[in-house]
Amino acid sequence: MASLPAVEDLRLVQAISRTGAVATAARELRISQPSASQRLSRLERTCGAKLFERDTRAARPTSAGAELSRRADHILRHLEEVYDATRAAATGQRLVIGTFGGLSPILFPVLDAALPDLDIEQQVDHGHFLVERVAEGTMDAAFIAIAEQMTLPRGTVARRIGYDDLVLFVPSGARPPGRGRQPLKGRPIVFATYDRGVDEIHARLVALGATPRRGVNLGTTVAMARRRAHLALVPRTALATELRPGEHLATAPFRYRLTLSVVTTPTPPKSLMAHLPDLRATLNLS
Repeated sequence: MASLPAVEDLRLVQAISRTGAVATAARELRISQPSASQRLSRLERTCGAKLFERDTRAARPTSAGAELSRRADHILRHLEEVYDATRAAATGQRLVIGTFGGLSPILFPVLDAALPDLDIEQQVDHGHFLVERVAEGTMDAAFIAIAEQMTLPRGTVARRIGYDDLVLFVPSGARPPGRGRQPLKGRPIVFATYDRGVDEIHARLVALGATPRRGVNLGTTVAMARRRAHLALVPRTALATELRPGEHLATAPFRYRLTLSVVTTPTPPKSLMAHLPDLRATLNLS
């Protein structure tokens, strides 16, 4: 069985990836460059893979090095939280809750208002990484939209919060959609979703005559639509609480339903579960 990685090795990989040089990383960690080089060589032998392409001036991570660096960030972040999490657990006043970037500016303010007596640590990442943290016990709940599109790790349970429909956002100054079989003919339209249906949505918009353009996330998509006075196709939650004067939502030209779920262990936090109906109503989920 391979030995477990040492914290010092993980910090070294992290520092080299960040600084781009073994010498700079060594100075940052207050060790000699020969010592850093020897440690890195030993780690590469243990991994059975080259981690960095090195020359006299720089060190560039290989695909293996990039993966180890990502995992080092993940592991060290959790190690830094161990004592705080232990103290908070003793009082029962702390929850670690994660969600994806598009939903975070909507979800976290709602939870903060609903659970004012709890210390909620907010984490943002891709859905499958969040679910892994729930499974390993470092996260209490993950709000995701891909629970029904993935195989959940052992020891986790998904509970459906509600359905979120795509709607047309019509900003001030934008013409509403037309009628007929191609109500979006010749119209530029920006769109976003938080599940894995990007390709399907793009194809359906093209079939309706639109020139679709994908926004990187929900907030950016709404901002692009406002700036250019273009229509946007977004989940209803994207504008659950922030329609401005002169703006409105219209029925989408095709039906597309997303599912928002919360993933927990089989024994979820009671305080959080009690507020799911309020969360469903605030986000306009059906």
